[in-house]
Amino acid sequence: MPRAVNGTVSRNRRKKVLKLAKGFRSVRSTAYRKAREAVEKSLTYAYRDRRTRKRDFRRLWIARINAAARAEGLTYSQFMHGLKKANIDLDRKVLSDMAIHNEKSFKALLETARSNLN
Repeated sequence: MPRAVNGTVSRNRRKKVLKLAKGFRSVRSTAYRKAREAVEKSLTYAYRDRRTRKRDFRRLWIARINAAARAEGLTYSQFMHGLKKANIDLDRKVLSDMAIHNEKSFKALLETARSNLN
């Protein structure tokens, strides 16, 4: 009886890694060992950066809100504090979008926040 050496399972595992390494440069897309190392690292980066992206976008939204609020004479923290006091629960993504695309309603929010600060 011939010796079983896991042929199809191993081949499928290697094919899966090489498929993930498609588009990598040089030996990292053709040699299994280098491809596996590159794929493991890339998956680690992908996992990490899915979380980092959330942080980056939040920073961007805050910067946009701050710039729009300062143009009207309020700081970001004063603006957010005034909104909280007025029981207006809009997230930063929506506020940032309003600051860019809908200035009238953003100015109305600024006035609401300003009036609730005093």
